[in-house]
Amino acid sequence: MRAFAATSLACWLVLSCTPSRGAERLPLDQIHLPPGFKIEVYTDQVPSAREMALSPKGVLYVGSRGPGKVYAVVDRNKDGKADQVFTVASGLRMPSGVAFHDGALYIGDVSKVLRLDGIDDRLANPPAPKVVSAAFPADEHHGWKFIAFGPDGWLYVPVGAPCNICEPAKPIYASIARIRPDGSGLEIFARGVRNTVGFDWHPQTHELWFTDNGRDWLGDERPPDELNRAPRAGLHFGFPYCHGGDISDPEFGKGHPCSQYEPPAQKLGPHVASIGMRFYTGTMFPPEYRNQIFIAEHGSWNRSTPIGYRVSMVKLKDGKAVSYQPFAEGWLTHGRAWGRPADVLVMPDGALLVADDDMGAIYRITYAAPR
Repeated sequence: MRAFAATSLACWLVLSCTPSRGAERLPLDQIHLPPGFKIEVYTDQVPSAREMALSPKGVLYVGSRGPGKVYAVVDRNKDGKADQVFTVASGLRMPSGVAFHDGALYIGDVSKVLRLDGIDDRLANPPAPKVVSAAFPADEHHGWKFIAFGPDGWLYVPVGAPCNICEPAKPIYASIARIRPDGSGLEIFARGVRNTVGFDWHPQTHELWFTDNGRDWLGDERPPDELNRAPRAGLHFGFPYCHGGDISDPEFGKGHPCSQYEPPAQKLGPHVASIGMRFYTGTMFPPEYRNQIFIAEHGSWNRSTPIGYRVSMVKLKDGKAVSYQPFAEGWLTHGRAWGRPADVLVMPDGALLVADDDMGAIYRITYAAPR
């Protein structure tokens, strides 16, 4: 099964072949979901699909890492399958992050935030990107960015640690920063965040929740990835001194007790590479899914037994995480992976989209009550 992904990725990188399309390349019959749920291909023509953002007109924008491109995906007849994919930006540095605001698409490049104005009406002839801010470090290590506008109207832009484990030289590293839509007012909202590639705001309390990838080389079982809650600005979440709320770093933890830092709201699997996350705000799924958290677990890269490669769900009650369990799994079978979930997005009809950057695909999960 891994051969499918390797072949497809090679085609995209060298542009010398056309990867096969359809069910034979994307074995969705291997994906296990709760009763009543169904997964289908929305599109399989978005190489290295990462963060997704939807415009009010229904255009789905998708960032990428490897190709340096940003895509627009259009479902004109609203049948739950994309009709057309446009390339709206190219030649960028790992433009993983996309966010839509006031008629413009914002793009998170490694060191910049860019903007495409009026893009919905110019998909076939996109404008040149404008630089909103060039205030971010150029390091590619944890340099890809998931970006999103908060309820306060600010654009939140994370800056990962430029290392596996270190004390970064500049305060901007290992943080979640934010800027105004025009790029002004850069400030740090949260510190001690090793590498968040997914966050969202609770639909009722408007508090920021985010995933964070734990450090490597402390063993297969340590530390956990984290789901964190930041109800206000100025909190520190432990990196590089404390991991998972209770694991003191062997190199940097001395003199920095874990009690000084914010513990995770939920410990996730160790090295599952939890990235894209969203609150479920739709009405298609049963009521018990409303306002709960879906997380795309990209999958471990150096664990002796791979884990992740799935979409998980964290249930909340009274603002606290009470459970963590798989929702969609099967991209990893018998220790071999054929796809890697990278982001999730709730559509207006309540369907859940899942981006798979390994297969260049976006899936659509729907629900119908079992008869």
